[in-house]
Amino acid sequence: MNSRKALGALLFISLGLFILLGQLGWIVGNLIGWLVPIAMILLGYYGVKHGKGFIGWILLIIGTVSLLGKMSGLIGWLIAIGLIWYGLRMLKPKRAA
Repeated sequence: MNSRKALGALLFISLGLFILLGQLGWIVGNLIGWLVPIAMILLGYYGVKHGKGFIGWILLIIGTVSLLGKMSGLIGWLIAIGLIWYGLRMLKPKRAA
């Protein structure tokens, strides 16, 4: 077995263990919920770069949608803060030139 296959096998084994541990509740928070979409995005990018465009794009799209779903709360907070900031700037009188 060459080193690339060994590294791939170890990656699959570790991801599988993380998923099992996440299902059992041993990992703090939702680490697996964030790790799997990020891994899908990275694997999709790797696939696109190395000639496996179809499966690469599928992994990229699914991983991105999953990650955006995880980040929806943060995105909501950022939009709310941006709207408040913009509204406050609109209330300030403009300086004459």
